[in-house]
Amino acid sequence: MTPTSLAVVPQPQTPEKLRPLERLEALCDPDSLQLMRGSVLSRRMGEKTRAGDGVVGAMGRVDGRPVACFAQDPSYLGGSLGEAHADTICRVLAQAERARVPVVGFVESAGARLQEGVAALAGYGRIFRAHTMLSGVVPQISVICGSSAGGGSYAPALTDIVVMTKAASMFLTGPGVVREVTGEDVDGIALGGPRVHERNGVCQVVVDDDLEAAWMARDLLDYLPEHAGARPHRWPTVQPAGDDPDVVVPTEARKVYDVRDVARALVDGGRLLELNERWARNVVTAYARIDGRAVGIVANQPKYLGGALNADAASKAARFVNSCDAFGLPLVVLVDTPGFLPGKGQEAGGIIRHGAKLVHAFAAASVPRVTVVLRKAFGGAFIAMNSRELGADLVLAWPQAQMGVMGPKQAVDLVHRREIAAAEDPSAERERFAGVYAATHLTAASAAEEGAIDEIVAPPATRARLMGALRTLSTPQRPVRPARNIPL
Repeated sequence: MTPTSLAVVPQPQTPEKLRPLERLEALCDPDSLQLMRGSVLSRRMGEKTRAGDGVVGAMGRVDGRPVACFAQDPSYLGGSLGEAHADTICRVLAQAERARVPVVGFVESAGARLQEGVAALAGYGRIFRAHTMLSGVVPQISVICGSSAGGGSYAPALTDIVVMTKAASMFLTGPGVVREVTGEDVDGIALGGPRVHERNGVCQVVVDDDLEAAWMARDLLDYLPEHAGARPHRWPTVQPAGDDPDVVVPTEARKVYDVRDVARALVDGGRLLELNERWARNVVTAYARIDGRAVGIVANQPKYLGGALNADAASKAARFVNSCDAFGLPLVVLVDTPGFLPGKGQEAGGIIRHGAKLVHAFAAASVPRVTVVLRKAFGGAFIAMNSRELGADLVLAWPQAQMGVMGPKQAVDLVHRREIAAAEDPSAERERFAGVYAATHLTAASAAEEGAIDEIVAPPATRARLMGALRTLSTPQRPVRPARNIPL
């Protein structure tokens, strides 16, 4: 693959902690920064005021494409947000809206500035609204580089992607308040560090330090367009890396494997940029390229819960589908799931509501969508994972794939329970009935005859079929409608 933006940025030996301006310089192309409001002063802080009021705002370029950006300065009053500080961030967001360019914010803030009271709170309200108005219009990336409290955590949660460094933390109420109110003794990292937020879905990517965070933001922007309705940059096609996909997937339905290895065998250079890697690990969401085009990958992960969908997995996948749809990324869906996870805990946790989010996201998406059933797809999960009935443009299945209302053994326990109970060897009879049922009702061939899938494709031919479909489906114009990327 043609080198991404990471390769063209100078990478000097830099301390792990960068100053605000250095963060913006690491993000943007050399000599492209145009600073704004660098001389503004707080009208409320008197002698304590400082030029810029604790934030650096700018317009710049990333790989030659325009970007709006800001970086908060924790050396001034802990990066706390006052009225002038908020005005600068709102000015950056307004420029992004007017120019229709992405936004990257480096966030490190103690929250609302106590000395400015309600004016500081009003500043956060204006920022929240500005982020919301930009949602689904331009890509928004938040980079958490240190401690961010109160509104300093809500604002990033309104953006599309949150990147955290390993030393960062974000929380609504800090350790001191938690200790006073609940008696719980906890530090900032234990309360809201990356290990917390990468497992609850708040944070999409964790990196080592500030410099790597800036490079990650560049890499993420490379997969995204400047705005909704534009197209992401397209690179020349590169062959995948790794084994052929049919080598990766065991034929036995209960054997586990890593679906990311299948994806790497299908995408350019074998390269995935996975989001929310440690949250809801039974589904994989990642950016990749196929035939040089940026795409979103959604895949069941048999390594965890056998690839079954639960409430968190449905929410995670739905948010990713919504985001890809907002920014015009075609979706490639790799299916290998026994269904939705059963149980009292899941029902009490609202799996119906969360599953409906996934159904809604796929049914509403207007981007090109291709599904590949790798090994099995049963029950409501067969529908929810971008089925033809939800509007998928193309549904493929590998020859050995099974599809139906439920697995063969569960099905015959209902359909043939009396015959099995009356048999001399119930276990053997159950196996016999299951084999007959699977061969009659669950095969890819029978699904193709019913029209549930469009084509049976051999695993080695899958990539070529995907490339052909995306070339056909990626027309110059696609339907564009307002689509806020709502936090889930």
